Amino acid sequence: MSLPKLVIFDCDGVLVDTENLANRRLAEWLSAAGYPASFEYCRKNFSGRAMVSVQKEVEATGASLGADFVDRWNAGLPDLFAHGVEAVPYVRQFIEAVHAAGIATCVASSARVSKMHITLGQTGLLPLFEHALFSSAMVSRGKPFPDLFLHAASTMGFAPADCIVIEDSVAGTLAGIAAGMRVFSYYGDPHSDRDGLTEAGGILFDDMRELAGLVPIP
Repeated sequence: MSLPKLVIFDCDGVLVDTENLANRRLAEWLSAAGYPASFEYCRKNFSGRAMVSVQKEVEATGASLGADFVDRWNAGLPDLFAHGVEAVPYVRQFIEAVHAAGIATCVASSARVSKMHITLGQTGLLPLFEHALFSSAMVSRGKPFPDLFLHAASTMGFAPADCIVIEDSVAGTLAGIAAGMRVFSYYGDPHSDRDGLTEAGGILFDDMRELAGLVPIP
């Protein structure tokens, strides 16, 4: 494999361990609104997606989350993550190896930039990416569409073929593949949808220490 010129990281589940906390709360909120959903269902079907997209899918069934659902969700994130968010194990070492090789990096997440500031800030990773945080709020279509990754690559000044994506969700993997990028899909979380990631076309790995050899980073 050729050496990439840009490594695009998803945030939740790749850089920071937030997916389980967020999807437990989401299951509670959806169930309370008349859309019975378990944590497992939310983890599999809504991970990696923007809340606007989740609301649209849920309300298509007749349930109502309220016009202020997304605003309420985002307003509650500081409290949700108040007790601490941890970085995904060994991801910092991979980021440092990428930087040492002179390769550019950025983050492209379904989350708002304000949320990334909270989670990356708590893990100490924010200084590594503060220069280049891209949110699905910046494009018309979020993951699984390629718009966000294409926007990130274009803004950073790289062709899609020169970029790789590090993802953990099916939606994100599909988006990266659709953007014409190589996608490495992390399934280190026991709730990861390994079969879905395989079907989406990702190159699977379950330990960030393996990633430098897969990419490969010198």
